[in-house]
Amino acid sequence: MPPRILIVDDDPTIRDLSRMHLSNAGYDVEVAPDAMAAGHIVLRSPPDLIIIDVNMPHMDGFEFVAALRADKSVPQIPVIFMTSEEEGEYRGKGLGAAGYITKPVRVDRLLALVAKCVPGGMHPIG
Repeated sequence: MPPRILIVDDDPTIRDLSRMHLSNAGYDVEVAPDAMAAGHIVLRSPPDLIIIDVNMPHMDGFEFVAALRADKSVPQIPVIFMTSEEEGEYRGKGLGAAGYITKPVRVDRLLALVAKCVPGGMHPIG
């Protein structure tokens, strides 16, 4: 079974492009438009990796991951934060982030970072 990745972003273009690139690299990919939908997915079947946008309405990526970390019934899932903000790395360190990727996302960097974060990760293209 390929590693399962959950992409959480309120921008449908970023969700679709990320899903396409990661699926083409051999990953099983699910997407969610916001933290609420992502929470349902995680509780139903925890993924091997979460890639989450920092800036989303209602609940940002940091708040979502903090809530996951506080719920002891949810396993520790590696998280990659997507951000265009400078403070993204600083704020995410306290949440045990596996990595950060800045927007606009470069495919080669995304695939390389994902390959480092998931067990049995695929080899990056390029």
